[in-house]
Amino acid sequence: MARIIIADDDEIVGEIARDALISAGHGAGLVTDGIEAFRIIRARRPHAVILDCNMPGMSGVLLVQELRKMQEFASLPVMMLTGRRGERDEELARYAGADDYLRKPFDPDELVFRVEQMLARA
Repeated sequence: MARIIIADDDEIVGEIARDALISAGHGAGLVTDGIEAFRIIRARRPHAVILDCNMPGMSGVLLVQELRKMQEFASLPVMMLTGRRGERDEELARYAGADDYLRKPFDPDELVFRVEQMLARA
């Protein structure tokens, strides 16, 4: 069982992701603000993080950049779960440090599969 933080300002999307991960046996928590996600991640390091690109407070791209600057989070598995569909958006997210990139709308089973792949590689 992995502890996973989901940060997405769309609560319905976040709840779908959280419920899928919990059904797969993981512990998952949902926050709707990038700054709050950063605070929680620093307070209690999760096993993985799922971030939306666009959130209030701090974008997911900026959040992953900040995490990668900190040695204790340099290898933390991070997935971007976003409505941004462009190739350039994915390139920017990966350049910032994202390990995976999944576009909305998404299949909850695919989300679980890809999160578990990230965890296995970590």
